[in-house]
Amino acid sequence: MAKPDLFQPWTLRDVTFPNRIFVSPMCQYSAEDGYPNDWHFVHLGSRAVGGAGLVMLEATAVTPEGRISPGDLGIWSDDHISEFKRNVDFIHAQGTAAGVQLGHAGRKASCAAPWVDGGRALTADEGAWQTVGPSAVAFSEDSPTPHALSVDEIGEIIEAFVAAARRAEAAGMDMIEIHGAHGYLLHEFLSPLANRRDDEYGGSLENRCRLALEITQAVRAVWPANKPLFFRISASDFAEGGWTIEDTVQLAAWLKDAGVDVLDCSGGGNVPNPDIPVGPGYQTEFAARVKRETGLATGAVGMITDPVQAEHIVHSGQADCVLLARELLRDPYFALRAAAELHGDVHDNIDVPKQYRRAFR
Repeated sequence: MAKPDLFQPWTLRDVTFPNRIFVSPMCQYSAEDGYPNDWHFVHLGSRAVGGAGLVMLEATAVTPEGRISPGDLGIWSDDHISEFKRNVDFIHAQGTAAGVQLGHAGRKASCAAPWVDGGRALTADEGAWQTVGPSAVAFSEDSPTPHALSVDEIGEIIEAFVAAARRAEAAGMDMIEIHGAHGYLLHEFLSPLANRRDDEYGGSLENRCRLALEITQAVRAVWPANKPLFFRISASDFAEGGWTIEDTVQLAAWLKDAGVDVLDCSGGGNVPNPDIPVGPGYQTEFAARVKRETGLATGAVGMITDPVQAEHIVHSGQADCVLLARELLRDPYFALRAAAELHGDVHDNIDVPKQYRRAFR
């Protein structure tokens, strides 16, 4: 029996991913001052042991103010590098690739962890900080109004992404992903629902995409040429008058020219209570359309929970990889299970850790 496409290695630039099952960035809200700790080491390490082809660390703030919550990871200081490297070294020891998602939460920053009153905005007594965005437009009626960034302040954020990329390289990351999705800062600039500017960063589609492209170009310039760069997009706001899949296709073409290797296609997050048609694989068509119309490699996300489903997405060419989140919280060993279910001899598909081989005969 031929090896399933899900378990075919994939080489991007000089990095080879052993399979197409990737760990999607999943915020743990468990850091202190941005530093990974034992929780992250076990959380990430178990998914590396479980056979994923890429273990990507959660949304990691490029500035302290860019954190969603005080418990977010951060890489705004050189002091963070060694703790990130500890995780990277263990992931590499399991024969898989390690990466990190770099982001800034924008107007959705300064929140409590989601298990605290649903992730409400912090109070002053809890250490709330001033949020920022493209315009002084709050996310919701219960959210604080962000400070509208000046052009000089935008430049400082671009430099923060560049510095963070350099630190990610120092920590040994194989790839980085720029977070342009889920209603956070870059997505806010993209969407006319959050961006009401009338300068070079607002108005037309090209202007609203300017920050995403400037950050991409600046990061690509310092990120090693032999390592891939991903970009996560919310392909639709799922809201009238918002960002659309057509906008995404155009931005994807520009990102490809700017040196992005993979568009990680998610959706939503920019408005409260969007009308999202949730169901198995409900966002896969976004990845398929971007790949079909631009030729840019894509990753599919969204209720991918079954090995046969994941194999179909890759085998049919809808996407080049699948990025799993909640299913990997439920089952850190999804890749090992998928290798066994899709092929009679699991060892033909995946390098099972020697400590676990007795369970896979």
